[in-house]
Amino acid sequence: MVGLNSRAYALLLSVSVVALTTAPASAQTATGSSTSSAQTQVKRDRAARTAQPAAPAADPRNANAQAGGSTQSLDAITVVATKNEEKAIDALAPASAITLQQIQQFPPSRLQDVFVATPGVSFQDRGDEPSTSINIRGLQDFGRVAVVVDGARQNYQRSGHGAQGSFFLDPELIGGIDIVRGPSANIYGSGAIGGVVSFRTKDIDDVVRAGERWGVDLSGSYGSNNARGLGSVFGGVRVDPSVDVFGGAVYRTQGNYKDGAGTEIGNTGNDLAAGLMKFTVRPADGHEVKIGGIFQDFNYDVGQFNRGPSQQALYQGSSVYSTGLQNYTGTLSWKYSQPDDTWFDWSVNLYGNRTNSDQTKTYHYSTSGSGYCGAGNYGNNISGCIGDKRGYNLDTIGIDANNTSRFEYGNWRTAVTYGVDVFNDKVTTWDSRGNSNITTPGGERTVSGGFIQVKNNYAQWLEVIGAARYDHYELNSNSSTASGSRLSPKVTLGLTPIAGFTPYVAYAEGYRAPSITETLIAGAHATGGGPALFTCADGTSGLFCLIPNTALRPEVGKNKEVGINLKYNDVFISGDSFRGKINAFRNDVDNYIELLGSTPQAYRTVFMGFPVSGVASKYYQYQNIPHARIEGVEVETSYDAGMWFVGVNAAVIRGTNPDTGLGLVSVPARKVVTTGGLRLLDRQLTIAAQWASYAANTNLPTGYLPGTSYDLVNLNIAYRPTADVTLNFSIDNLLNNYYRPYAIPGSSSDGTTQNDILWTSPGPGVVYKGGIKVHFGGA
Repeated sequence: MVGLNSRAYALLLSVSVVALTTAPASAQTATGSSTSSAQTQVKRDRAARTAQPAAPAADPRNANAQAGGSTQSLDAITVVATKNEEKAIDALAPASAITLQQIQQFPPSRLQDVFVATPGVSFQDRGDEPSTSINIRGLQDFGRVAVVVDGARQNYQRSGHGAQGSFFLDPELIGGIDIVRGPSANIYGSGAIGGVVSFRTKDIDDVVRAGERWGVDLSGSYGSNNARGLGSVFGGVRVDPSVDVFGGAVYRTQGNYKDGAGTEIGNTGNDLAAGLMKFTVRPADGHEVKIGGIFQDFNYDVGQFNRGPSQQALYQGSSVYSTGLQNYTGTLSWKYSQPDDTWFDWSVNLYGNRTNSDQTKTYHYSTSGSGYCGAGNYGNNISGCIGDKRGYNLDTIGIDANNTSRFEYGNWRTAVTYGVDVFNDKVTTWDSRGNSNITTPGGERTVSGGFIQVKNNYAQWLEVIGAARYDHYELNSNSSTASGSRLSPKVTLGLTPIAGFTPYVAYAEGYRAPSITETLIAGAHATGGGPALFTCADGTSGLFCLIPNTALRPEVGKNKEVGINLKYNDVFISGDSFRGKINAFRNDVDNYIELLGSTPQAYRTVFMGFPVSGVASKYYQYQNIPHARIEGVEVETSYDAGMWFVGVNAAVIRGTNPDTGLGLVSVPARKVVTTGGLRLLDRQLTIAAQWASYAANTNLPTGYLPGTSYDLVNLNIAYRPTADVTLNFSIDNLLNNYYRPYAIPGSSSDGTTQNDILWTSPGPGVVYKGGIKVHFGGA
């Protein structure tokens, strides 16, 4: 290898490992030491900015442009994997960090746009609802992925045609994101057998620059497809060294978009007004108390996706609901840390979160219910009549407290972290017909846990982590109760035989208690305007009967992981860097919970004067499947040479029921994302492109249709004419491709999708956006 230094040789070796590891993706077809700080959240993005490998510039505008254009995130600080502050590249876990600069690189329209390049993360979002439903490694719904915003858990769930678990957060509010895939972060909270996503909303260091006492950022953008408008203002002031005040407001709006085929998708327009406020005080050295509040008000219509009288006959019974949803989050945190205090480095976070949805039925795609609702009004006793109201409310309160004590003995460094957490969910539903409790039952759940973790580092070449977490839950309703508990272990071993090359192995278990809905759901499913096939035990009639199951056992995820962390600087030229994380995993989930139908039986009924007969399942119930297995390979790489950068991220995942050989519906098959760009004009102009290739999941149970394989190409051009003004122009879905991301149930007799309007919608076609950001500040 003449002319290559040792780092370059090591990089080529690493690239070979990447190529071998990602070989299944090519073959896939359609069939560390830690430091302490009282301001952990702030330091994450500081570290992300200062860790960029490009050469420094004398003009501050150059540094700003450089930070805004870099794809490097693996050097960002994260605490989610171990509750110890460390760089994502050093974490012996499949951890990723998304910085504010990365979020702004491809301006997002909704939250899923932020995670395009994150391996192992996908979404089952509806086009007619601005909520977000995160899927990590094929696991989603009912808290399998723990989502926290400023430390507050987001547990909202309303049953319907789509994901069974979602939350509401506009991307303009976000200052940074930490992700851990799999139950590796089981110490972070109960239930996260799929992973953890921790959002940090914007704070004063995201706006007020070094040397400034106050600062304000004004942003605005407008986009096509259809009338996409965004305006935001964030500002803060450092009253004195011990007091900060920060706040912001966001307004976002859009009309119904068109898909890649040029078809307008109904009810995909929405409006949002949001705001946040934070007050920080440092009463003594090492102490920081922060009070935060977030408010979001969404208005949208949810229901029928497709349009036109020709399709209304096919989709009988689909309802449209005018929806007003408010989300409130309040947090109070107290952190303490001093460099010379090795016994105490603690954090206490108290939070409350409310999601309240009020809906009014505005349309019913059927006239068969007119006899029930009255002349000129349509619907039925379960889904309601036009003008009927219904609502869903979830209140969550919780506390999370932990401390880290550190010791040193010779070359050994030990960090012992221990803590407790508890949250309570209270679900309340109501509607004009008294039936909202059928598919989203009310009730109360309390989940608590405690953990201890010992993190040992020897010199610079050995790291050993051992942890255990104890979980307990109690679930109560008017008719039943359930409870359970379990101890879940975790062990990780990592070696660094040569600088920059760290292989590791890990085993971790996670424990998820059944949700209120899974345990208590009961009653008849709405007929949707068609015939009532069966009569249930409570006397109601519908397409089938939902049966509660208070004997549900909690899920236990048992994850085995092998990974390699790669970290090299000055590889080919001075100042460049290569970062990579590669891992293979197998997560065996015992007692996996899924909605199952009974053995089909014959039915006979009369509809509109005509006899109707056939075969269908009369009962559906959430039941435990003894085993589910999800396995795959993930790759996250980035090379940055200052003037240009490139990164390739990929995931190949397969999920099956090993007892039957059938696939799991929620597991995505393959995603490969390439991101690259140039920094020109003394780094004031950044041109970035992103190509994401998705394969359809064809490993499905009988009765499901796969989503589509598709490619999306996004482009962004950002220009900073002055230190305080940034202009950007972007194109989403540059090739105007039509795509429908995930599998749906059933098909009609003519081979067309029968339930696509109920379960999914095509994504938007090409979108052109332009925006401006202006900064004001002073000492």
